[in-house]
Amino acid sequence: MKFGGTSVEDTCAFQRVVQIVSAHKDMRPVIVVSAMSRFTDALLQSVQMAADGNASAASSWLEDHYERHEDVASSLLGAVEASLFEAALNKARSEIRELCVSIAAHSMPHAALQDSVVSYGEQLSSTLLAAVLRENNLPAHYLDARRLIVTDDEHGRAAPLFAETMRRTRAELEPLIEAGEMPVLGGFIAASRSGATTTLGRGGSDYSAALTGAVLQAREIQIWTDVTGVLTADPRLVESARTIPQLSYREAAELAYFGAKVLHPKTMQPAVEGRIPVRVSNTRQPSEAGTVILTETAVSPSTVKAIAHKTGITIVQITSARMLGAYGFLRAIFEIFDRHRTVVDIVTTSEVSVSLSLDEASALPAIIEELRQLGTVEIEPRRAIICVVGEGLRSTPGIAAHVFSTIRDINVSLISLGASSVNLTFVLDEEQVREAVMRLHAAFFERAADVYVS
Repeated sequence: MKFGGTSVEDTCAFQRVVQIVSAHKDMRPVIVVSAMSRFTDALLQSVQMAADGNASAASSWLEDHYERHEDVASSLLGAVEASLFEAALNKARSEIRELCVSIAAHSMPHAALQDSVVSYGEQLSSTLLAAVLRENNLPAHYLDARRLIVTDDEHGRAAPLFAETMRRTRAELEPLIEAGEMPVLGGFIAASRSGATTTLGRGGSDYSAALTGAVLQAREIQIWTDVTGVLTADPRLVESARTIPQLSYREAAELAYFGAKVLHPKTMQPAVEGRIPVRVSNTRQPSEAGTVILTETAVSPSTVKAIAHKTGITIVQITSARMLGAYGFLRAIFEIFDRHRTVVDIVTTSEVSVSLSLDEASALPAIIEELRQLGTVEIEPRRAIICVVGEGLRSTPGIAAHVFSTIRDINVSLISLGASSVNLTFVLDEEQVREAVMRLHAAFFERAADVYVS
């Protein structure tokens, strides 16, 4: 059971978690918890303030968030547990202060030091949740996740080393589970072989839960968040978006990668390999079924199950007559992106040009400089990706025609169809994404399912 930041954001949220865990106690749950909502961002901001040379302000910046933890402890813990947590909080406060001083001395947010600071979000939330569960007569046992999940040395987005993680996790958790205890650990955080604190990157708490579930061969991996499952579209754009009862792993992975915020893209892989169902549920509506993600699911009557989108996209086009009849050209392009550790989402090619989409453009100036040695480079910023997802999409006649006729007056600059059997992906101007998503949702979910069949 993984609880996200909004699921532990305040006293009421902690009380809801207690009720949910109590209802599942006979299933022998392992609890993975994110940092309190907004605390990770505050910790990252404190690192930046320290890097700018103001270690004192960096420490003071976090006081409101420490008080949020104290409020939960004073409201939900008895004297003994409250005293123990207060000691843990004071220790964290002191260690963060020292780390900020070290960062200020280096005059830069050193990646290893940043990971150490940011890790306190999950350390504190998991320590506090374990105490609250014990206070409610549940046999919770806090464990530092850094003793379980072993990674490489890539700070900020470390990759788990599965064999070592499996060995340590089983050795630590299985005896506790057999003894009837409930392990509670922080998500997102891990440690390298040398023992240095690392983090798993954005959305890493989902990844922690999936890894732990896969290692323990859990019956189910539950992701508890603030929405009722995976929705047919982003509810901020489409008010009528509704919960999808079932998704396949392939569908869920595409949705996660192309903008659905409920799941992190990495979450799927350990679950796929372990063939473990993933359930996405709402802590505010625990009786609702949410979405279950399975190995395979039936094709939807309208084929399309969801529409995801991602903004902040940059298109890079490389044009060169040297591509004509040549080999090795694509390799040369991708070696440049590899050197700058920049991920490419979509690729389309013609005889003399290649178009690519990026959602992380921080290294773009250096990339462009190298790409210009291969040909002419053009950049299109402020683009958006829309991804239409559903099992059987590639083999169902009329889907692409229906999609593009629905948005026929909106310019589409790049299309990817056929690379996956479950998605149709295209790029358009960022300012038109809301209109396009609303129209597509209306066409596939709010009208007759067979309107596109001629």
